[in-house]
This record gives sequence, structure tokens and C-alpha cells, in this order.
Amino acid sequence: MFDDDSSNKKPADKKSAGDGGGFKIPTFTLLAWAGIIAATVALVAMRGRMPTSEAKEIQQSEFLALFQSNFVAHAKINLGNQTSQLTPITGTLFKADKDGKPTKEETRFSAPNVLLTQKMLDQLLVSDRIEATSPNVMVQNVIWGIAPFLILGVLFWFFFIRQIKAAGKGALSFGKSKAKMLAKERNKTTFKDVAGVEEAMEEVSELVDFLKDPKKFQRLGGRIPKGVLMIGPPGTGKTLLAKAIAGEADAAFFSISGSDFVEMFVGVGASRVRDMFEQARKSTPCLIFIDEIDAVGRSRGHGLGGGNDEREQTLNALLVEMDGFDTQEGIIIIAATNRPDVLDPALLRPGRFDRQVTVNLPDVRGREAILKVHAKNVKLAPNVDLSIIARGTPGYSGAELANLLNEAALLAARTNKKSVDQLELEEARDKVRWGRERRSMAMSDEEKRGTAWHEAGHALVNVLLKHTHPLHKVTIIPRGRALGVTMMLPKQDILSQRKKQLVDDLAVAMGGRIAEEIITDDISSGASGDIQMATQMAKAMIMHWGMSDKLGNVLYGDSEEYVFLGRDMKRSKEYSEETAKAIDAEVKRLVDDGYNTAKKLIDENRDKLEIIANSLLEYETLDGAQVADIVRTGTFTPPPKPPVDLKPMMGAPAGTPLPETPPKPAPPKLPGGLGTPAPAPAG
Repeated sequence: MFDDDSSNKKPADKKSAGDGGGFKIPTFTLLAWAGIIAATVALVAMRGRMPTSEAKEIQQSEFLALFQSNFVAHAKINLGNQTSQLTPITGTLFKADKDGKPTKEETRFSAPNVLLTQKMLDQLLVSDRIEATSPNVMVQNVIWGIAPFLILGVLFWFFFIRQIKAAGKGALSFGKSKAKMLAKERNKTTFKDVAGVEEAMEEVSELVDFLKDPKKFQRLGGRIPKGVLMIGPPGTGKTLLAKAIAGEADAAFFSISGSDFVEMFVGVGASRVRDMFEQARKSTPCLIFIDEIDAVGRSRGHGLGGGNDEREQTLNALLVEMDGFDTQEGIIIIAATNRPDVLDPALLRPGRFDRQVTVNLPDVRGREAILKVHAKNVKLAPNVDLSIIARGTPGYSGAELANLLNEAALLAARTNKKSVDQLELEEARDKVRWGRERRSMAMSDEEKRGTAWHEAGHALVNVLLKHTHPLHKVTIIPRGRALGVTMMLPKQDILSQRKKQLVDDLAVAMGGRIAEEIITDDISSGASGDIQMATQMAKAMIMHWGMSDKLGNVLYGDSEEYVFLGRDMKRSKEYSEETAKAIDAEVKRLVDDGYNTAKKLIDENRDKLEIIANSLLEYETLDGAQVADIVRTGTFTPPPKPPVDLKPMMGAPAGTPLPETPPKPAPPKLPGGLGTPAPAPAG
């Protein structure tokens, strides 16, 4: 695929939608708030019952005079609150009328400093209007003594202990394993839901057979692998395969991610490893699945700086549990990763991970099988041929194929169709790989003309050269970050790269820049993607694949794509400066040869290039068969217009064919049997 790069334009900002999921309020919090509200209501109610008038303070002599005059309605002598010999007396007094006699209306009084003797107390208690109280002061003193400590303890529990429990489900549970035991009735995934990885599925199916009938393998002295490491690119179905094993086996299945071992506290990861295996020993035979094991299984001794590395302690605990002195049979570990190059060698030795299962990208038959599995939940039209989509999706993983069908279903639903047609599948494939069409993008006529000639140059050189992949279609409709796209699809899956094919691909990459320079008498940044791809391809041919006669069959540099921090920082260059200059010269020679080849072909077929560019300006999209017809005959045959369906206007259901409507001509077949091309929209 060669595109007219528009990377100089800023991509649109992506807005992330937050997950607005609800949260559950703890029961204790609800009870605490209910208690606070109830206490507030009770205090307000008690305050409402208390008299609003303030108590009148009187002296001892006045109190005795009022008592003798029968003005004391009721009095209470508090013998428990004596201060030295002074005793407080509280109660109510009758108010006096105009004649100085007591009335029924009462008022509160308080005599806090009464020097009360025993004789005076006996005289007062004779009256039924006077009573003496002596409360239990010891209980009150004890309560006042422990109340401050009790309040401090409650505050400490609320602000510290409760928060720790909420964060880690208990201060003592940090070392507990987070592995989840998967019940069979909850897991509906089986081997029927897995496709495209038959070899890997056959290897892991031995684990299920061993768990069901261990004597079958032990009869001849065989030993089931203790660990199975599934490696492969992202999206190939490693986790899905582990779920299928759990669904097929009747044994216990524990699932955990590698990142679940790492915590903010030191030593938690190793403790969780030991706890996980302790739980597994209680349920033997069982399976333990560790997803993304490279989170804790990276090579030791490559960290920067000193100190204790938490990941190394976790890895050490895992190594001991898998094959140490106290290792028991019956626990099978399945791990998945897409970075096997960074794993510690001790983790990969026999006795720990005895078997490595490679889950590769599916081939054309595997892709068709995967599409059929995911198409069970999608309503497809009767004319849909999944084999065409499988041939047109080389390099797609299982996750990308599932996304392709989902995008096709969404496209069909957006246009109110009752089923997913081949057109939606083709559009979904292009959207997943290259991005959505940007028909609303404002392009000037000059820029659109330059893009048409650019893509026409790619298409012309691709059709004229012998060792290139068949042209699928060429379009000047902006898609993703590209202003135009030229798509080539191989006849079959590519397992190895040939030098003749790579040399021709370099010429195709240069064809766009040459054609654009012819029509505009200038060059633009639109060929930046082509130049980048051609440079990377030429470097790989020389440095990694030994396709240079001058430098020979020697590997220059490391072919690893990623840099492993700590291991690669001190690595020295594996070739001299003279060799580096020779590599640069060879890269430039290969790219220049491709440029000269493309320029020669375009100069010899200038008329055909102009026909392809003008057709693109008019129809925006041409399929491979139409471009090949232009190169072969020198003329362009416009595609037939689709017949107009008048049934909806006449009240009949949409899509009902009219008797007088002529049948649609069969679409032209692509070279190499790639199937039906996408229809070209009118420009």
C-alpha cells in the first residue's frame, strides 16, 4: 500500500468519554449518617421541651423566707453536687398576686450556694414539696474519664484504619492473591469458539486430556508439562485460548494478570505468588493462567540504580514455586505474552515453562474460519463471500477480524439495512486498516489534481512491473491521514520476501513522486510516507536480509524492533564507520535504482498515466482491473451506471426488481482471483 501522506496536517483531537458507572455506598456510612441525623433531631426536640425562661438565682435567706411563706411550689436538693458544705437547690416558685398571695403560675429558681445543715435538711424534707436526690457520681466520673480516649479511638479508626481497609480490603490482606477462580458454569468459551490456531489448540488440548485422564500419559512414563508459555503478536487469541481450556476442563482454573502481583508495598508481590500457589494446592489438579507475564518476568539484573527491585523478588518467588524443593505435581501454569525476548532465561528453562506455544497470525484459511466464528452473531446477506474478505485481509489478527465484522454491522445499521452486504465488509476492511473516508475534507483543485497524478504514478508502475503484487484499487478519497491510497493485495499469504519483488516495490514507491513532479513541475511533502517506507525497506534488504552484492550475507546491527532499557544502553555498534558509510551508499543506490526504473516506465507510458489520473479526478476510485485495462488498451471504459429502482416510488418494497430492468453486468475480476472490486462512486 502506497499513500499520499498528509502527516503535515494536525490530526483531530480525540475526546475520551468517561465511564459514568454508579458506585455503592457502604452500609456503615449509611448507618453513621442516620445516627447523626437522629441525634440532631433528638437534640432539637429536647431543646423544644425545655422551658424558655431562665432560672432566677436567689440566696439562702430568700429561699428560706419563700419556703416559710409557702411560695415554694417544688424544690430539688442535689446532694451529689455538694461543693465543700454548699448545696445547690433548684425548683419552681409560685408568683405573687396584687395582694402578695401565691398564685398557680410558677417560675423557675436556683439557689446554688445554700449552707445546708442536717437539721435544716430534716426540716425541709418534712414538706412533700421538697425532695433530695443523690445521683451515682462514680459512674459519671468514669464516663467523663474514658470519653476523651474513646472519642480519639473512634476518630483514629475512622480516618486511618477504615481508609486502609477500604483501599486494600484490610491491612493484612495485601499479601493475599488476587487470582480469580473461574467457575465452569460461568465460562461458556470452548474450543469451538477458537479458530485459525489449530496447531496451538492441539498442543494445549493435551492439558485438558491430562486433567481428565492423567494415567493415559503416565502409563509410559511421560510427564505433563509444568508450564506452557503462549507467545505471539497482540490480538492472535492467546487469552481466548486460555478461556477455552478453562471451559473444556473440569478442573479448577485460576486467572490473574502479571500486573496484579505488583503493589505499592515492598514484598507484596512475592507474598501474593506464595498465596496463589497455596490456594492452587488445595484444588489440585488445577490450572493457573497468568496473562501478560512480562510484567513480572523481565530479565533480572538490568535495572538502573541500586536498591531492592520489587519485580525481581516477585520473579524469584515465582521461580521457586514453579520448580523448587517443595514443588508438587498437579499444578499447570499457562502464561501469555507478546514480548518473549525480555523474559528471564530461568523462567523459560525446562522444568518451569517446558513448552512454548507460538500463536501466529492466521493464514488465509485461518482468517476465513475466524470470520465464520465471529459471523455467528452477525446477520449476513446471502451473497456475502467471507473467503474474499479473508484473501483481502493479509496480516490481520483475530481481534482485527472481529473488529472488521463489528464495523461492517455498524455501517449496515447506520444505513438501515436488514443485513450486512459485501459492500459493508469491503468498506469496513478499508476503515480498519487505513481509516475512515474523509469526503468532507476541503481540498483545492490543484491539490486534488496533484494527488490524482501521484496515485496514478503508483498504480501505473505497479501494473507495468512483473514482480509486484496485483493492484486492488486506487482512490483519491482521503482516508485516515492519507490524501489518497493505492492498495495492492497479494495472491496468497507472504511467508518470505523475494529480492526481485522488493526491488520492484521500491520502484512503485518512487512512482508517485515522479508523476507528481511531471504535472506540477514541483515536489511536495506528500511523498514522505513513500520515502520513509522505501528507506526502511532498502535498509532491511542490506542490513538484515543479505541482499547486497557489495556487503554480502552479513547481519549488520540487531534486528530487534524494541530497545530493552538496561540491556541495550551499553551495547556497542557492531560494525565500523567505514561499513556504516557503505551501508548508506547501498541504501541510496537501491532507492535511486528504483527511482530511475519508475521514471523510465512513466516516460514511456505518459499517455496512459494521464488517462489514469483524469479518470481518478472524475470517478475518484478505480479498481485494479480498470487500471490494467487502461495500460493494455490505452482507453478507459466508464463503469455502467446502476439501474434506478422505481418500486419505492410506486409503493412497492425497496429493492424489488422491476421486470423491465436489465440484469446488472458481472463485475470485472481482479488479477489473481481477488474477487469483486468495490464500486466506483461518481465524481
